[in-house]
Amino acid sequence: MPTSDSATGAAVVAPTPAASAVVAPASAPATTAAAERDPRIARSRAALREAFIALVEERGIDGFSVGDLCTSAGLNRGTFYNHFRDKESLLASFEDEVIEGLGGVLAKFQNIKLRELAAYSLTHRPLPMLVELYDYLREEGPFLHAMLGPGGDARFGMRLREAVCGRFVRSLLHERYQNDPSAFTRYYISFYSGAYLGVISEWIDSGMTETSEEMALISMRLLFIKPGESIKM
Repeated sequence: MPTSDSATGAAVVAPTPAASAVVAPASAPATTAAAERDPRIARSRAALREAFIALVEERGIDGFSVGDLCTSAGLNRGTFYNHFRDKESLLASFEDEVIEGLGGVLAKFQNIKLRELAAYSLTHRPLPMLVELYDYLREEGPFLHAMLGPGGDARFGMRLREAVCGRFVRSLLHERYQNDPSAFTRYYISFYSGAYLGVISEWIDSGMTETSEEMALISMRLLFIKPGESIKM
């Protein structure tokens, strides 16, 4: 266990018996799976996540230390270091958790066909899988707002573009193009991936006022709109 907070140089407080009862031993990191098994770990992790988001929004990701984070979360640093090496490993854990959750939603897109999506669009019905995707994004809205904002992690935006937008666009391509290395296919996927990341970012940044159903319809309309065509829904 580290003996000092590298960001502040302050001595690390060893976990008290009460704090140790809240989390698992150092040999069992506070992973998502562990949190699901032990509600005490889940509460500690939730407190860290809430504090992390608030501090990123207030100071930016480089503007606070582990000590600041623990103070805000109501935990001592000994408890923190039982589970994470540093602030970066905590951030990676939170980001991986969100990407993993998105992967579960996007797995349902693997068999979707463009003609099926077009049929929903023509009848002005939101594709259920897209509604579910926006539901999940809304649940993670506070974290996404912090990470995609000016004080967040720029690398996470790139991960989100590939994990969500790129995977969605690629799933709609004919199977012979899904692994096509040609320049045009790469730029096609990159073009639409960047566009959809922009849509998601705008929705989150503007307060997610549209419902998941409305966002699904907007996303579908944007895919099929043609240059010069009316941009009304």
